Amino acid sequence: MVYILCLILFLVGLYGILVKKNVLKIIISFAIMDYSVNLFFILLGYRQGGKFPIFIKGQENSLIVDPVPQALVLTSIVIGLSFTMLMVAMAIRLYEKYGTLDITEIKKLRG
Repeated sequence: MVYILCLILFLVGLYGILVKKNVLKIIISFAIMDYSVNLFFILLGYRQGGKFPIFIKGQENSLIVDPVPQALVLTSIVIGLSFTMLMVAMAIRLYEKYGTLDITEIKKLRG
């Protein structure tokens, strides 16, 4: 059930990227998609009743939480944040040059 919610969140972000005409709304939609993918990776590593992945000699560790998706998500957060900041910087430059953030207006002003 939780995986379906991740898919719905991803589709909401994809809808925003494909349909919205405002650059800021597109950036927010991209962030929603990024967060849904991160949530999906975290859920892949989760185990109900799982323990932390520290191995102790003499104890059986058959049910542990997988730490690899968590490490991948930490890297993904940093990359997604830097990409989002790059998009925001480009949106600021677009607004300074054209005076609008509407994609259809920018296409008309291109000349």
